[in-house]
Amino acid sequence: MLNRATAEQRRQAASVVDDLTTVLALGGVKLPSLEVDWAYGKLTGCFLISLGSAPVTVVLRIVDLLRKGLRYERLTHDD
Repeated sequence: MLNRATAEQRRQAASVVDDLTTVLALGGVKLPSLEVDWAYGKLTGCFLISLGSAPVTVVLRIVDLLRKGLRYERLTHDD
């Protein structure tokens, strides 16, 4: 029953991990432990995304990409 009820959440979790992996790869970043926590989701119906552990250099690159993205967003949005 829970399996049927959580089909959309499972699909969304898998999709967002794929999207994040793709976007990070475009920025030259790979998180070695990025995955959906399927076991937790199976028990609770809430699927968490585990970002895992990463070297400092990888996290610094992610922070750099986020900062650049935020700067771009601020420059291009009229709020």
